[in-house]
Amino acid sequence: MSTIRARGLALAAAALLAACASPAPQYYSLADAEPAPPAAATGGATGYIELAPIAMPERFARPQLVVRQKDAAAGPEVDILEQHRWSSSFENELRDALGSGIARRLGAVDATKGGRPRGQPVMRIAVQLRQFDAVEGSRVDAGFSWTLRRTEEGLAVSCQLSVPEPVEGRGIDALARGAQRATARLAGAIARSVTAVQNNAANPCQG
Repeated sequence: MSTIRARGLALAAAALLAACASPAPQYYSLADAEPAPPAAATGGATGYIELAPIAMPERFARPQLVVRQKDAAAGPEVDILEQHRWSSSFENELRDALGSGIARRLGAVDATKGGRPRGQPVMRIAVQLRQFDAVEGSRVDAGFSWTLRRTEEGLAVSCQLSVPEPVEGRGIDALARGAQRATARLAGAIARSVTAVQNNAANPCQG
């Protein structure tokens, strides 16, 4: 076989393999792209927070986006999108986005990442994802609960939030932005509850 023919066959094989290869995955983030309100907007709370690993159903604990088709929103079927992924596993992506979002809104330090000086009080936050129905071209229906506990006190405060977030536009990009807005709303609600607890409010979950 001539060298020219061998090279031609090799190039053809490479082109065929490239044509058959799966497209590269697209990656998304839950981090809030909008600037957070100043700490004064949530009462000026400061200090340290620690965010525990997010508790969630096993089906969501993966990097792939898990979505429902619009015509099956009420059914049990979901699609796991191999070509559309969060930048890390969903529980880690959500924890990072919430930790930074809550800390910015409070003017606090996220001790989960950087630690804290010995003896400094910290607000410990534990979040559970109860529902996360993402429907392409429609909405993100999310449900969360969380507890707040001061290190120097034994009592915990428990709160809940349901987030019906419309999806503005079609496609997975629009769906990911809807999930991002829902996460930002949760971060704001948790930040307000932290401020309320620090101010000894009667109903810290009503802020």
